[in-house]
Amino acid sequence: MSLGKETILIVDFGSQYLQLIARRVRELGVYSRVVSHSISAAELGKLSPSGIILSGGPASVYTESSSSCDSAIFELGVPVLGICYGMQVMTQFFGGTVTAADNREYGRATINLTQTNKPSALFANMNPTQNVWMSHGDHVTKLPDNFELLAESFGSPICAMQHQAKPFFGLQFHPEVVHTENGVEIFKNFVHGICGCRYDWTMRNFAEAAVERFRGEIGGGGVICGLSGGVDSAVVAAILLRAVGAQLKCILVDNGLMRKGEVEVVDKMFRNHFGAELTVIDASAGFLSRLAGVIEPQEKRRRIGHYFIDVFANAAKNFNNAKFLAQGTIYPDIIESGSSLDPNSNKPAATIKLHHNVGGLPEELDFILVEPLRELFKDEVRQLGIELGLPVEFVRRHPFPGPGLAVRCLGEVTQDKLEKLREADAIVTEEISKADLYNDISQAFAVLLPVKSVGVMGDSRTYDDVIAIRCVKTDDFMTADWSELPDYLLRKMSTRIINEIQGINRVVYDISSKPPATIEWE
Repeated sequence: MSLGKETILIVDFGSQYLQLIARRVRELGVYSRVVSHSISAAELGKLSPSGIILSGGPASVYTESSSSCDSAIFELGVPVLGICYGMQVMTQFFGGTVTAADNREYGRATINLTQTNKPSALFANMNPTQNVWMSHGDHVTKLPDNFELLAESFGSPICAMQHQAKPFFGLQFHPEVVHTENGVEIFKNFVHGICGCRYDWTMRNFAEAAVERFRGEIGGGGVICGLSGGVDSAVVAAILLRAVGAQLKCILVDNGLMRKGEVEVVDKMFRNHFGAELTVIDASAGFLSRLAGVIEPQEKRRRIGHYFIDVFANAAKNFNNAKFLAQGTIYPDIIESGSSLDPNSNKPAATIKLHHNVGGLPEELDFILVEPLRELFKDEVRQLGIELGLPVEFVRRHPFPGPGLAVRCLGEVTQDKLEKLREADAIVTEEISKADLYNDISQAFAVLLPVKSVGVMGDSRTYDDVIAIRCVKTDDFMTADWSELPDYLLRKMSTRIINEIQGINRVVYDISSKPPATIEWE
């Protein structure tokens, strides 16, 4: 959703750091959008970019199977920054040479700026020696025509360059990664200094544009919004209430897979804050029957997504003119489901998991999907929620997956397992809140493992279930680190779970980061 103002377009060559580039630009108050490498220069020009960034990628530019882009991009008259593979694409276009490096570079490296008397605008106000993050097996061995050297490193004699007359720049390292010490400054110099962009990407601007857009797209049609208890769907409801008012009908589907007391919390918050119509549907029996005997995670998501639509379709019969289905899909959902912001993309991301509101939906719907947040990261959604006036305590609630406890109950989902998991999850939330750590942790929950272990309780041998506790810290939910909780807190949670929940005799703590693990277990 462009705001009709400055936009930085990011050409996707399959970089693992693609989303970090988009975030870095947005953090500077400038709208960024990802487009496919296959987009034509004419199509790209219609988007009126203030600048273009060519992303990194896993291929080698000198192979027949490598990805490229329309060379006319360099004739649009806007600044271009090539990062890693993007620099190599630029090099090849302008007659330089890229070859396989004798020694690949992965990790931290030191670069030295070569133009210290009159630094490039890209490196303005920076020390001549700085630490960066490298991740490449190829490098530039001959500068392209009319380019000059900006920086060198031990492994990459040409690790930064610029055109002598035009605003074209190339970096072999990755400024988007936090390990590059001046990465933010490099992006700031490019986006604000070179491209001339202002700080006009704000959640207030986004909210205004979203309300205007969906008021026009929806017209006089009815909209059904599915509330899940999370901040995403609540923010969607807030936007659409501003856009179409009483045309919006909100439904909370009790699928039997929700957190303890979730239905009551959402019902109270929605009625008290929004003063809007909310219908609560108890469909727990139907969801559980469809999950009986199902073990495979993607199949769980698929069945939940399909029945979710069935429930909504039946509910829609009670609402006049219900044509649209609103969902809280956000950017990480799209990426992990193997989709793209760019509808013309012919190189989608690898599927990490199906989200019930993305990949778990049937191919044919009786509704037109409305997804106001599909371009936003989680932290942006929270900022938007504050801007829309949602209660801070609700905006800061930890995320909850669309398929609910079904993807935290590993193996077959049964009512007995769900009750154990629900109680364990409530204990985790209660204890980190008592420890005043709730807002310091991005997401905390319990997982019921599909294994049993031997234990001793009293004088008796037990053979019971195992609970895993998962607590992570993250800004964007694309990457995450596990939270190092105090020993006393881990001990308290473990003791309570084992003592208070019949059938649990062991508690473990998940110390995996994302990647290689995902935040959820399924």
